[in-house]
Amino acid sequence: MLPSASILQQIGFGVLVAVGVVWAIGITRLLRRGRYEAALRRDQREMRARYAPRGRFAPGGSFAAPGPEGLPAQPELLGSVPRQTGPGGPPSECVELSAAERAAFEGLVRQLTSRS
Repeated sequence: MLPSASILQQIGFGVLVAVGVVWAIGITRLLRRGRYEAALRRDQREMRARYAPRGRFAPGGSFAAPGPEGLPAQPELLGSVPRQTGPGGPPSECVELSAAERAAFEGLVRQLTSRS
């Protein structure tokens, strides 16, 4: 007990510390839950890809078991951002600069590099 602080100040400090601890625990649980769910989805995708039926046992194959038709497939998430250039993306652009434009651009680059 602090001799210079009143009982109300000490109670207020205790409540503030308790609220801070509850907040930290809540944030920690929230962040861990998000990571856990993401890891669970990733593991499910990997298991589905690893143990997917292939060959004659694949759906539509000669030994395929009859199953429920018309069930919606789970959407697959992108592993990374797809490339924006190349055959699958928009074509890259190229613009020819005149001599005056090129000189102005070189001057601008010199100004910007001399400041740093």
